[in-house]
Amino acid sequence: MSDPIRTRLNDGVLEVVIDRPKANAIDLVTSRALGLIFQDFRDDPTLRVAIVTGAGEKFFCAGWDLKAAASGDAVYGDYGVGGFGGLQELRDLNKPVICAVNGICCGGGLEIALSTDLIIAAEHASFALPEIRSGTVADAASIKLPKRIPYHIAMDMLLTGRWLDVHEAHRWGFVNEILPADRLMERAWELARLLASGPTLVYAAIKEIVREAEGSTFQTAMNKITKRQFATVDRLYASEDQLEGARAFAEKRSPIWKGK
Repeated sequence: MSDPIRTRLNDGVLEVVIDRPKANAIDLVTSRALGLIFQDFRDDPTLRVAIVTGAGEKFFCAGWDLKAAASGDAVYGDYGVGGFGGLQELRDLNKPVICAVNGICCGGGLEIALSTDLIIAAEHASFALPEIRSGTVADAASIKLPKRIPYHIAMDMLLTGRWLDVHEAHRWGFVNEILPADRLMERAWELARLLASGPTLVYAAIKEIVREAEGSTFQTAMNKITKRQFATVDRLYASEDQLEGARAFAEKRSPIWKGK
């Protein structure tokens, strides 16, 4: 059997392709493999941005592999580092992740997409949370989706399993861009290279602040920032890059980021 995950590295960008025909569904082995890949991405200082997508043109990811579950693959088994799909519970992931949705994105596949920072999608992409029809709950989506899009739209998806086409997904704000299918990965790499050229210490601070502030009041989060109680903020404020940004602005030139 071929490897269910393919990766490619180029200039600090990691491309991760879920490749499990026919639907790119995820079983325990695949989830654990994704977890190790994203853990390595998090911990490798030479890697700055990740792209996650699916193989083929029909499915990004159909989520949990129900056929594997029916044959005994425990639904609530050991998903590996980072939980299901390797991303949604991965601690301290302070680097940008782009999701390129190349087709059907449903169930756990949509939960993986919601765990990324930017979502771009092909014109034929579609989205749903059909768990209700399988007698189970879309657990991570139940937490995340009502915070990302209007509550009643999120509840409609969760309670009915209704499908959204890419234009509706874009209208509600959880898709950043819609692209022709043949332009999807080109655009993903354009975005990745743009981010890879940017200030990694600032990205890390942004991601930690956003993540930690989600369960905090505004003033509590602001106090932690000003008192440098976020590790990434403390590192940024003491960095060469912080000075370089100011100098480059004053000298009217492009900054040279060193990540230190």
